Amino acid sequence: MKHSDMSRRLSEHSTPRLLTISVLVLAAALSACGQKAETKPGQALANVNGEEITVMQLNEELVRSNVAPAQQDAARKQLLQALIDRQLLIAEATKEKIDRDPKVVQSIERAKSMILAQSYLQRRVGNVARPTKAEVQSYFDSNPAFFASRKIVEMRQLVLDSRDVTDAVKKAIDGSKSIEEVAAWLETNKVKFAPGQLVRNTAELPPQLTSRLLAMPKGQLFIIREGERSMLMSVAAVKDAPVTLDRATPQIEQFLVSKKNKELADVEIKRLRAGAKIEYTNKADAAPATPPAAPAGTAPAAATVPAAAVPAATVPAAPADAAANERGVAGLR
Repeated sequence: MKHSDMSRRLSEHSTPRLLTISVLVLAAALSACGQKAETKPGQALANVNGEEITVMQLNEELVRSNVAPAQQDAARKQLLQALIDRQLLIAEATKEKIDRDPKVVQSIERAKSMILAQSYLQRRVGNVARPTKAEVQSYFDSNPAFFASRKIVEMRQLVLDSRDVTDAVKKAIDGSKSIEEVAAWLETNKVKFAPGQLVRNTAELPPQLTSRLLAMPKGQLFIIREGERSMLMSVAAVKDAPVTLDRATPQIEQFLVSKKNKELADVEIKRLRAGAKIEYTNKADAAPATPPAAPAGTAPAAATVPAAAVPAATVPAAPADAAANERGVAGLR
């Protein structure tokens, strides 16, 4: 079909309804006739009850989704449908005046303020130069536990409700030589627990906890408390798992760039604070003159700590005496 033929047919059969035809349908018709439709950033892809969804919106979703080039065609269709669904939900929320709910308004204002603040810092800080090979090498050499000397720690655990860690339970743990003995005692005494296994590498754990775990003899018992739950744990095995410089370089670069961005942002915020007049209604809320120092030795951002990883604040305390150390119970006293 020639383009002129198609135009003539459209002219011959025009009706008010056809005049409101969506750009998406028109683009499909042109494509079917061998013509390539030009897509402008503000062009509408769909119309949902009078509200347009544009190419710009779809492109923004693609960028945020970080879709691989080979998958973009399929992703575009899925994201367009997701935008349509979102618009339908927004319309219903507006009908029910949810957009006027104080909590919703507050959340919207918070998101807006965060976006503005982050955008300002991004514009002010600019593009941070890629770390040099020497900088990457220096970080690699300075943190052997993350890379060259990285180890994997395999642990067994029994998870209990913290309220169930009574004096009787502590006494049973204190008198046991293995986690299996403790599990048998808990079953006999009808104390609820959930067995499990944990595998963590030394790049995921806080340095203080790492040194404790690596110094513990195999099978030593210790308790970690996390609010309403407590975990009785023992080290089952420690294995070498080194990471080469080549493999670690992307993570280190990402970490160093993030670190530099934070440093530049801190400088800018300090500058803004110095020129601002900040008054506290309650003097007790005033910020300290010297902010607390950041912890030394931080793993690269890419080496994220899983949610189940043991937090530094729960590092088991040293046993009270040599006898307790032989029995392997730590953190109970």
